[in-house]
Parts: sequence; structure tokens; C-alpha cells
Amino acid sequence: MHNRTMFDWNDLKYLLAVARHHSTTAAGKALGLSQSTVHRRLAELERRLGCQLVTRQTTGYRLTEFGEQLLPYAERIDAAVTDFERQVAGAAGDVSGVVRVTCPEPIVFRMTQSKLIERFHALYPKLRVEFVTSDRYLDLTKGEADVAFRSGDTDDELVGRKIADSIWAVYASRAYVDRYGKPELVEDLSHHPLVGFDEALSNHRTAKWLKQVAPDAKMAARNNSVLGLVYAVKSGIGVGPLPTALGDAEPDLVRVLGPIPELARSWRLLTHPDLRRTPRISAFFDFIIEECESLKSILTG
Repeated sequence: MHNRTMFDWNDLKYLLAVARHHSTTAAGKALGLSQSTVHRRLAELERRLGCQLVTRQTTGYRLTEFGEQLLPYAERIDAAVTDFERQVAGAAGDVSGVVRVTCPEPIVFRMTQSKLIERFHALYPKLRVEFVTSDRYLDLTKGEADVAFRSGDTDDELVGRKIADSIWAVYASRAYVDRYGKPELVEDLSHHPLVGFDEALSNHRTAKWLKQVAPDAKMAARNNSVLGLVYAVKSGIGVGPLPTALGDAEPDLVRVLGPIPELARSWRLLTHPDLRRTPRISAFFDFIIEECESLKSILTG
């Protein structure tokens, strides 16, 4: 009897994705992961099996002869897992517990107003969604939350999928525009007082963008939350970037520039790989994916 560590079954999905898409980048998109994660997990699978499974060609990735031999077996395992998940879903009424969801505070309000969470609770009466609101990224690997709705850069180890686009534009209050006019070009922002994030969120893409396009502008207000930005711009103290979902919903605000391409990102639903297959998290993921269309209006406007 030998002690050689066998491969991780989870890594078969990376082999299947590359076989189907012939590219680690496309495979990553299909799995809701980065290209580097796919590449790393595939390399780990090859290391554990002791054989090369894919080869890189000018036209993309192709399976080696050994990879082709293993492919039908990997597909059978994948089909069995899918059948197993369907069986679990069939017993959805027995799924119980709490799903701790983190997202920016304004999104919680929009979700509850849309009755999205109400529909989830009706479908899974023994499950309860508990929101953990924060404008900083909570650490899912440390258990600060189970699931995150997140736009922007993320931890490479988390798994998930894109569910909507995150679009930002520059806004001012109607009173501000009546009194001071509005910027016609991005370059004009230097001549207006700005509203932006404080030092706690200095790495946020909007903070970096404002520093780049209007380095000499006067900051009229700094805040540590998106909701704080909305209130500051509404007060008429200055102009500032906001998510279009929030800015367009405010009758007192005017979109003066944008959408700004440099600020666009994807909204993604994320969790830790260890949690993804647990019944309560799987139930929440499946529900959100089914509700993708209604989510777009909540997240994008």
C-alpha cells in the first residue's frame, strides 16, 4: 500500500472547462474565477497525477493523449455531481440555517424593497438571510460573512459568478448645477469641488480615478461609504462619482458626466470554495442566478 496523495476531485472541473473552452481565460470566465486560478489548479492536478493533461498551442489549449483518455471519466463524474445536486435541491424544504450576506448598505435597501429576499424566504422557509453591511470588503476566508455581492477586485481564492455590471457616472445636485453650472468634460472636474472617499477607501477605483483626472481639485467632502457619497452630493457641496443605480434613482441629482468606462466593473456573487457546495449556500446561489434579471435593476439601475 502506498501513501501517494490522490488528486482533489474538485480539480476535475478545471480540466473539463479547459477541454470545453480551449483557453484558461475562457474557462475562468465560465467558472467565475481568474485565469491564474484555473492555471494553478490544473497544474496541481497534473502534478498529483504525475502526467501532463493539456498542451498549449497557438490556437489555444488542447488535451494531451492522456487527457483525452481521462476526459470521458471526468465527464461522468461531473454528470454524477449534477445529479446529486438535483437530488439535494429536491429536498430544499429541509435546508435550514442562516446565510450571512455582505454587500454595500444601499444594496440591502434596494434588495429588501424589491421583495427579492422575501421571495427567497418563501422558497426556503427554514433558511434566513442575515445582512452584514460594510463598504469595506469583509474577509470571507475568516468567516466574517458567507456570501458577498461585490464589484471590483477580489480575492483570487473565492468562487462565484458575474451577475450584473457595476456602472459609475459623475453626479451633481440640481441646486449645484443651477448655481455653478456643470462640468462638460472630465478635464473640467479640476474646476469643481469634489466629493470622494476618505483615506480608509483610498484604494477604491473611484478615489484613484479622481486623483488621476483632477489631482489639483479641492475636495469638498470625504466619506467612508457609498451612501455617504450620495448624501454629500445631494447636499450640493460638490460633484462626485456614484453608482448609476443610486444616482439615477435620486430625483434631486443630475448625471453630469459618464458613464465612466474606467470605473466599470462586474458585480459578482462570491463565496469561499469550502462553502459553495453546502446546501444553504448552494440554495442561495441557485436562487440568485434564477433572479439575475431582477438583480440587474437593483445593482445597475
